[in-house]
Amino acid sequence: MADFTDHSNVQRDPAELSLSEARAEHAALASELEAANLAYHRDDAPVMDDARYDALKRRLAAIEAAFPTLKTPDSPTEQVGGALAEGFGKIPHVVRMLSLENAFADEDVDDFDDRIRKYLGWGAQDLSYTAEPKIDGLSLSLRYENGVLIQAATRGDGETGENVTENARTITDIPQHLTGAPEVLEVRGEVYMSHADFAALNARQEAAGAKTFANPRNAAAGSLRQLDASITRSRPLRFFAYAWGDLSQPLAETQMGAIERLAALGFQTNPLTRLCAGPEALRAVYREIEQRRAGLGYDIDGVVYKVNDLALQARLGFRSTTPRWAIAHKFPAELAWTRLEKIEIQVGRTGALSPVARLSPVTVGGVVVSNATLHNEDYIQGRDSKGQPIREGRDIREGDWVQIYRAGDVIPKIKDVDLARRPGDSVAYAFPTTCPECGSPAVREEGDAVCRCSGGLICPAQAVEKLRHFVSRAAFDIEGLGAKQVEAFFADETLPIRTPADIFTLATRDAAEPLRKLKNRDGWGEKSVTNLFAAIEERRHIALNRLIFALGIRHVGEVAAQDLARHFGRWEALAETLDAARPAALAHRAADLAEAEERAIALGHNRRAKVSEARSVAIAAADVPRGAARAWADLVAIDGIGPVVALSLSDAFANPEERAAINDLVGFLEVQEFVKQVAVASPVTGKTVVFTGTLEKMTRAEAKARAESLGAKVAGSVSAKTDLLVAGPGAGSKAKKAAELGVTVIDEDGWLALIEGL
Repeated sequence: MADFTDHSNVQRDPAELSLSEARAEHAALASELEAANLAYHRDDAPVMDDARYDALKRRLAAIEAAFPTLKTPDSPTEQVGGALAEGFGKIPHVVRMLSLENAFADEDVDDFDDRIRKYLGWGAQDLSYTAEPKIDGLSLSLRYENGVLIQAATRGDGETGENVTENARTITDIPQHLTGAPEVLEVRGEVYMSHADFAALNARQEAAGAKTFANPRNAAAGSLRQLDASITRSRPLRFFAYAWGDLSQPLAETQMGAIERLAALGFQTNPLTRLCAGPEALRAVYREIEQRRAGLGYDIDGVVYKVNDLALQARLGFRSTTPRWAIAHKFPAELAWTRLEKIEIQVGRTGALSPVARLSPVTVGGVVVSNATLHNEDYIQGRDSKGQPIREGRDIREGDWVQIYRAGDVIPKIKDVDLARRPGDSVAYAFPTTCPECGSPAVREEGDAVCRCSGGLICPAQAVEKLRHFVSRAAFDIEGLGAKQVEAFFADETLPIRTPADIFTLATRDAAEPLRKLKNRDGWGEKSVTNLFAAIEERRHIALNRLIFALGIRHVGEVAAQDLARHFGRWEALAETLDAARPAALAHRAADLAEAEERAIALGHNRRAKVSEARSVAIAAADVPRGAARAWADLVAIDGIGPVVALSLSDAFANPEERAAINDLVGFLEVQEFVKQVAVASPVTGKTVVFTGTLEKMTRAEAKARAESLGAKVAGSVSAKTDLLVAGPGAGSKAKKAAELGVTVIDEDGWLALIEGL
């Protein structure tokens, strides 16, 4: 294995990286993962262990979630397998060969079960799973037609594999002919080599003066992917079948039934496969297999869980690279102890104060770690988001000896604290009450786990981060004005860029600058300056959703920006609605505050003065003008928006400094109206649909996705603009309001009949 050094920013929460830092780390991670993919899948010579690979990929995915503009279709997070080796023919997979999502802790198994139940609307009903060892080998797909093996292909990139048919025919565990199989049957499984056979093979290789293999997985992969099938025949390869691809008819109704059918057809299936009744049973099988791991005689690196009912698997479907109905519970990664030297605070774009642990360097899982995330104030104090103790309530202090882990995440985390080694003069860490960058008060709102700087644009850390966000790819994406240039312009005294509007006056200011023109500065030339000014000019014409996203308003990501643009169509309509809704937004906030303070009193907290103040505010704001109430209702009714996003938007537009900066910016722009594209002509095209009550034949997520695919607009509440209410059992106030407004109401069966055949 190669010796890898840590990436410079891996210890920080991705959301708190600058765009330039994120871009640099993203490029480094992508390069390392691409090299690892080629080494593992194409060259059969891994350069890192599985824990390291999984950690890097999780880190890359986290960065792409925080910075969506960095994600491209060829990102390693969107790839399955690796590039094909030269010398083999290519075979396209009729059904893609996907990878699996990973779990690394017991809680992840509960989350997996919860996500499935939520997606299916399954509630407390029984839901069974299968659990089987995750074989550490090479994935192989075998296609049979009329019972005859006609081709075999590796996973490749998930869509196209390498033709290894002749080599696969030499493996004893792979039948050449089947009796009683479907007309078309594509069997999938893993080629592997036992420990005993691996040792014997390496002994023969060494005796012959040939290259020995690093591990059984390398040996199996290298043996299967030989251009000379006689070499493969001489190697002791085995095969476990555990899945299928293209089928002319189903194998069974359940995962376990299908595995038993494969065994009856003559395939080797893993005898440790178990049927489990829920997360606790899955974890019990995991512990059993982990204990038996050393004596199995072949390599495994975890346990795979799958929903047993194949009809439910079909409903759950797939993400871009993984099925929703399966997960691989990986075995734990390495732990290490080291000293926490200092706790530092970093300030991000939204003002979040993020604590980072500076550590005495220590090697964890083959990587040198010197920093670790501390999440937030509660985490340091030994509490979770609900106030419950973590680490048995042990807090974290400077000078402590802490246990570091990297299970499934490149961001190192602190697992525990050794109180026996805590210095005698140790003091509890006091979380700052002011911003370390600008000195503004640091405020933690009710219900928020994060403490935030209240300085807004006067905080240089936030201002720079907002500008970096503004020029990011999914926002204005100005060629030649990236994060590095933004930082330089922000600090520049002659041609500063302190607000987005400053970008669009840069050319005018440069023309008026007699001495220090941009073209005469280091790193710039006449051509690069001309290109930059042209790129800025081009971005004066901007799509509405890009503008909304570019403003960097908290809670407003790309999806919310798209939803807002689709609903309002024009910038003026959005701004007018937010201005009109402000009194209702204040009333909503005041009511929430009063309710929170009353809860605090019920819990015995001494906050009566605040409750009295909150009630006064709520009473003063209670007389909300009818127009404001309508505007607020329109805003929160947008599906995917709701009160949290609406309040964030309202606060941003009502903040004098932010509103001035927004107005200045918009004055330089031509904001394009959002053009609604209807993909399908259907009975609900262009109609506003609301779902309420309990849907029994599909989940709310499924219903919404189906309605939108048919050209409907899905809203979260009933109004005069609603065309159709789909009401299941338990429909309450929405059904009553629909009746009052004369909105058409149908049940779930009526909805399915309406869209049948589409």
